Amino acid sequence: MKVIIQRVKEANVQIDNEIVGKINKGYLLYVCFEKEDTLTNINASIKKIRDLRIFEDQAGKMNTSLLDANGEVLSISQFTLSWDGKKGNRPSFDKSMHPDKAEVLYNKFNELLKQNDINVQTGCFGANMQVQSINDGPVTFYLTF
Repeated sequence: MKVIIQRVKEANVQIDNEIVGKINKGYLLYVCFEKEDTLTNINASIKKIRDLRIFEDQAGKMNTSLLDANGEVLSISQFTLSWDGKKGNRPSFDKSMHPDKAEVLYNKFNELLKQNDINVQTGCFGANMQVQSINDGPVTFYLTF
């Protein structure tokens, strides 16, 4: 499982020129499931995302979590993260989980975020989406589980 976390001032996702998900301050997450991923990977990622302290505290240090900052999440499925870029110039997505299985895990991932008192907005799994964001910092992290 791979997740890119971008701390944002705001973000939205559109499908066919219609906004289907929008957040203010929080995380824009790009989420990729690979063939070997399980609920264990999801649980580890939820804990990390929930507890990661990358919002500024009163002293201006990255020391505040998403929940403490009253942040939200815009979660976007992103199978293209499965390519590691080591070989060739044409990406291969052989490591990606089959879409039917990945969609189930993606929905579970988002549901578990919600169960952790996080406001979650999403795009539509497998759709052609246009994502807009204002990256705050910029602060971006690449996580693997």
